[in-house]
Amino acid sequence: MIDREALHRHLQDLLEADRFKDYGPNGLQVEGKPVIHKLVTGVTASLALIDAAIAANADAILVHHGLFWRGQDGRLTGWMKQRVARLIQHDINLFAYHLPLDAHATLGNNAQWGQRLGLVADARFGDQDLGFLGPVPDELNLAGLGERVTQVLGRPPVMVLGDGRALKRAAWCSGGAQGYFEGAIAAGADVFLTGEISEPQAHYARETGVAFLACGHHASERYGVQAVGQHLAARLGLQHAFLDIDNPA
Repeated sequence: MIDREALHRHLQDLLEADRFKDYGPNGLQVEGKPVIHKLVTGVTASLALIDAAIAANADAILVHHGLFWRGQDGRLTGWMKQRVARLIQHDINLFAYHLPLDAHATLGNNAQWGQRLGLVADARFGDQDLGFLGPVPDELNLAGLGERVTQVLGRPPVMVLGDGRALKRAAWCSGGAQGYFEGAIAAGADVFLTGEISEPQAHYARETGVAFLACGHHASERYGVQAVGQHLAARLGLQHAFLDIDNPA
């Protein structure tokens, strides 16, 4: 077990939360029990995850997508009221880390996702160095990379093939990072992997020859919270369970 404030400090230091300019508050978003025995991790602070954490007798939840975002209405009504009410009723702490959890060099979404795909970064690119860039293993062509994504994530990617060039350098950034594609092209990537694709990226891929793989926002961001949860269990003695609430996006 650990004191809530001690866990908060550990997470803030581990993920270097204060150095990021983010779209919402990182850290403790809803205060619950002062002492934490069991931690549940998940991608998004949805009602389904909160209810699953209650059923698992969790004292705290750690997510990548928290409750509060810049420009949000701010009123506790409807779905927001339901989520917050469940947390308060059961005295559960909610911790959320967005960009810090993407960026961490070993435990973050990009590092963990790349590791599972056999990709190791030797450079960063993009705003706040969130994009990862590294060599493609010699045995992988584009079709093989697509098959590996399917095996690892359990879903086939949306692929825009580019010009069929050999893959020497891959760039990747989990989640909704399709806006990083131009930066990946400028950084010398032959293929870019992220969670989502918007209309312009298909044209960029066809016109520049750099392949684009949209692998799923949720699917590509399942790994950072798991790794941090496992770290906390090993380092601080917390009970930990990762709960994957399926999401087709």
